[in-house]
Amino acid sequence: MPFKDMREYIARLEHEGEIQRITAEIQPVLEVGAIIRHSYDLRAPAPLFLNLRGYPGHRILGAPIGLSREKNKTFARFAVSMDMAPESSPLDIIDEYIRRLAKPIKPVIVEDGPCKENILVGDEIDLQGFPAPVLHREDGGPYLGTWHVNITKDPDTGVRKWGMHRLMIHDQKTMGGLFLPGQNMGIHYYTKYEPRGRPMEFAIALGTEPVTPWVASTRLPPSISEMDIIGAIRGAPLELIKCETVDLEVPATSEIVIEGFVPPYERKDEGPLGERAGFLVSDRAPRPVYHVTAITHRNNPILPVTCAGAPVDDFTVALSLTKAANILDESRRQGFSVRRVYCPPEALSYWTVVSTKVPNSGYVRRLAQAIWETGWGRSSRYLVIVDENIDPTDMGQVLWAISTMCHPKRWLIQAENIPGHPLLPSIGPEGNSNHIGPYTLFDCTWPREWPKAAISAKASFDDNWPREVQEKILRNWGAYGYQKEGPE
Repeated sequence: MPFKDMREYIARLEHEGEIQRITAEIQPVLEVGAIIRHSYDLRAPAPLFLNLRGYPGHRILGAPIGLSREKNKTFARFAVSMDMAPESSPLDIIDEYIRRLAKPIKPVIVEDGPCKENILVGDEIDLQGFPAPVLHREDGGPYLGTWHVNITKDPDTGVRKWGMHRLMIHDQKTMGGLFLPGQNMGIHYYTKYEPRGRPMEFAIALGTEPVTPWVASTRLPPSISEMDIIGAIRGAPLELIKCETVDLEVPATSEIVIEGFVPPYERKDEGPLGERAGFLVSDRAPRPVYHVTAITHRNNPILPVTCAGAPVDDFTVALSLTKAANILDESRRQGFSVRRVYCPPEALSYWTVVSTKVPNSGYVRRLAQAIWETGWGRSSRYLVIVDENIDPTDMGQVLWAISTMCHPKRWLIQAENIPGHPLLPSIGPEGNSNHIGPYTLFDCTWPREWPKAAISAKASFDDNWPREVQEKILRNWGAYGYQKEGPE
């Protein structure tokens, strides 16, 4: 059964040993961020802060889908969010994600929900009444929104789009944030609302059931409804409820909901924020302003918080799996013989490893171009294509393929002037200013000049010994004095 709210999800994580309750008094300024960041580094359980200095009755959940250190449970929190076994491998999760995508489920509107337990309007509105943390030493201010959903609508069609864009508190009733012109919210604001001199209504939902934020961060195309995909992943419709002051809907079990509008041509300095590239590369700059017209929240609300920085954090965990799944699904739809796709979370989604059957000499370049042309493949600055007998989740195998089968000159192929992301130091100030940069293809498939028969002579345990020998060795592994965690 899908989780109805974040509280049910926390209870399940606690059952799985993936929650660390912290009862000591913690300061939201820097201390919360430091604890979350160190929990990422150690792959420790998600910290649940129960005693926040100056904010009685408020709680924070850090690292909601961070990686786990327990053997064979690396992606336990993400798997649990999908109601899968915590032992599920990344390839298991990717396969199940693709299977569920095929059956979108539309949301339903309900009349009442827990997010309406407290309704604040007018002078009651106070963003500073929530324990928004200052996460990093150089951050421009307290960030209320780091793991949430931003909701806006197309003024022409009324179609709602959901995304995730950071939110820094300016004062009691205003926030600032970064949303790019090429993102759905940016398309709405910069190409439709602002040129017409119209304010853009928004709703922010924090502390939803666990699937919503990572689907919102997936960057689905304009033609696909995030709400329908959330329903597909959950296997049940998402319950929505109408906002108080804007013509939008939010998940009914949200912990906190913020409503309002972004006026045209108003800017106020926002940032910087320690970002997912691992550096403070976004500067403090004039950015659009969110004006708040209502806040609703549950009693004793729980604020979800992530602490972006050197990998791995929640955003890179989600993107590594959803991006790989979407590239795999789209590549197969286009007729490519792709076996597996994996985006190592340590590479922030900028590395994509594809294992595939190679039917002809021009296949690899055509596949690379097709991936780069998809919305999900645009961040694949380093695209590694390997033969189908390479496991893309095994970095030892991937590095072996790069080292032995990718010619440093002939099969290392670069493409210039491709749309990029403004938070990457590697492409330099000029590339960041115009969002343009180079891509690289590592063709690590079997070299054309070598006989195909030689590829079957891979000198590994699985490939180079008769099946009966392998079975005998595995059967007697313990008898040789080895521990059971040897090869299986």
